[in-house]
This record gives sequence, structure tokens and C-alpha cells, in this order.
Amino acid sequence: MTRPSILALGAPTVLVAGLVAALAAACTRGGDPRPPAPAAGRGSAAAPAVPVTTASVVRKAVPLTIDAIGAAEAYQTVAVRAQVTGALTAVLFKEGDDVKEGQAIFELDRRPLEAALEQARANVARDVAQEANARASAARYQDLFVRGISTREQADAARTAADALAATLQADRAAADNAAVQLQYATITAPVSGRTGALLVSKGNLVRANDTAPLVVINQVAPIYVSFAVPEGRLPELKRYLALGSVRVDATPPNETARAEGTITFIDNAVDPATGQIKVKASFPNTDHRLWPGQYASVIITLKNDPNAVVVPLVAVQNRAQGAYVFVVTPNKTAEIRDVLIDRQTGDVAVVKNGLVPGDVVVTDGHIRLVGGVKVAIKAGPSAPESPAMQEAP
Repeated sequence: MTRPSILALGAPTVLVAGLVAALAAACTRGGDPRPPAPAAGRGSAAAPAVPVTTASVVRKAVPLTIDAIGAAEAYQTVAVRAQVTGALTAVLFKEGDDVKEGQAIFELDRRPLEAALEQARANVARDVAQEANARASAARYQDLFVRGISTREQADAARTAADALAATLQADRAAADNAAVQLQYATITAPVSGRTGALLVSKGNLVRANDTAPLVVINQVAPIYVSFAVPEGRLPELKRYLALGSVRVDATPPNETARAEGTITFIDNAVDPATGQIKVKASFPNTDHRLWPGQYASVIITLKNDPNAVVVPLVAVQNRAQGAYVFVVTPNKTAEIRDVLIDRQTGDVAVVKNGLVPGDVVVTDGHIRLVGGVKVAIKAGPSAPESPAMQEAP
């Protein structure tokens, strides 16, 4: 019997035989059945470093502040009105002028008032003569009564007439004094020093005493108030530092950088239950008229200055459900996630209570591509700029 040829075997038989031979060879070598990794430098490369910008954690003097939005209010507002009726004959200022207390600003027609004063003085002179004559007559009747020539009734009547004329004379003198005061009212003076507003009555108009419409409104702008609200949660520390005398208030009008410095002069006697805030006023000298009534201003209340605060740029602080964290660059140029406890924010810096020490390097830009342990490459150029709060205190 002839043996079958190998070529006559089926294809499945050959494939199975080949697979068995390959597995046997692998087991004999004791190697890994996975293909070997390609050699370094042949199509493989390490993950590229993530470019970032950084800043150093520093210890600086940082103030403890309360930020608010306030509105400037005139220190005093006076509506000037006439106290006598008369024609307005002169306006002695221009709209918007600064006036001093006691400065003449309006003149009324004086002629009717001068005539009234002259009449009152004439009445006084007449009654002085009549009162003197009545006193002399009363004295004569009293002498005649003593000598028994006149009756008691005549003496009493003469004395009564003299007393009545004395009272009339006193009333006439009071009328003359009032006429003199009315004449003084013909010249209207500024009751306070301040800035005049729009002129509401022109020269030639008849003005009436105590009319509802004022002649002009004067606002005292130096000094000036700035009114703002403080959250009720910050009220205890505000009162505590006020008692120590360390509180300072700075106000900055819109589109300006220079600050006006003032002091707190008023704290309301109740917290507004609708907003949970309390009204506070600060007084500013405002000699340069930087603040203007009705103008809004950014207010910073400085309670104290912390000389040893650990600060980091605010842009370095990230947030997640577990709390705040930062990416710290380790000495071997890898990113490390560090949980931090933020005490407060001041401007564009954060005061760190726990988690960082001075000298740590934190990432300020490039967070989106960072994870813990990844390699980083610090970008060339300056680090994140320091804000005024991160600079050394004087």
C-alpha cells in the first residue's frame, strides 16, 4: 500500500500544524508572546511638556479690607429763599460759582423797606415826646393831690396815661427794630460755603417771602460724605477695629486711579432686614473736588495691615468640589496638585491660610492641559505681574 503524499493533505491540517510548532517554539524560549516594543529613537517619543507661566508664593504685607460701592453726598444742602417780598434787582454770582458763607449773592429792592424803617423810627420819636409829656403831667397831678388841690382819680388817670404811652413807645421801638431786620433781608447772603447750582429766578422777577421755589440751591462739597453699605457679617470686625482707631476709608471715582482718603463718621442704628446690610458714611476733605454729589465711587475700608500674609496671584487658584487648589511646579519640573485654604481675596491676589509656603512656584496660566505629575515647561519671559497688594508695604 502506497503512503499518501504530504501535498495531498488538506490546508486546515497544515495551518494547525504550523500553529502548534510556533507555540512550542515560544514555550521552549520562555519569552513573552507579545511583540517586542520598538527600540527608542525608532518612531517613539516621550510626551511633550506642557508650557505654563508661573509665579512665586511670597510673604507680603496685605491689608484686611472691606470693598463696597458708595455714593457721594453733599455735606450740606441749602435751598436759598427770600425772607421778604420784593423785586430781585441784582444777582451777584454766576451759576456754578463757589461762594463763601456770608457772601452777598442777591439784592432785592430796598426802597419800600427803607421807607418802612423811616416810618417806624418816626413813630418812636413821636411816642418818646408824648411819653415824656405824660410823665410830667402825671408828676404834676401827683403833687397837686399831695397838696389837696386835685383828686386821687385825676392823679391815677395821669399816671395810667403815662404808663400806656411808655408801652406804646416800647412797641414802636420793636417795630423799628423789625423794619431794620427786614431791610437787612433785602441783601441775601450765602448761608454756607459751597457750590451754587442753577439759577432758578432771574433778575427783575418779583420774589415772595418763603416762596416754595428757591432762588438757588447751594451744595457744600468740601468736605463731602460718601455713603455705602456694609454686610452685617462684617459689622463686628468693623466696630472692633474702629475702637482701635485703625480704620481708613479710600474712595475712587469712576475712571480714576487716584484715591481720596477719609474717615468713618456715621454708622446707622439698625441693619436693613431686606438686604442684610447696614448704612455707613465716611467724611472726606475733598479739597480738590474729586468727589461730586450723586457720583458713585469704589470704596475700600482698610481695617488693618497684615504684615506677614502668604499671598499668591488669584489666577493661580482653581476650584473644584473638594475646595480650592493650585498647581505647584516641583523641582523636577512636574505639576503637583496642592489643596489650599484661602483666607481672603484682596484685589488680584489671594491670601493663603494653609497649603503653601513662601518660595513655592505655582502655575498662573496653562491649567487647562495640566494633570498631576505631567511635565511642564516654563514659558520664557516675565512671570505673572505682581499687583500693588503683593508689593512690599512701606
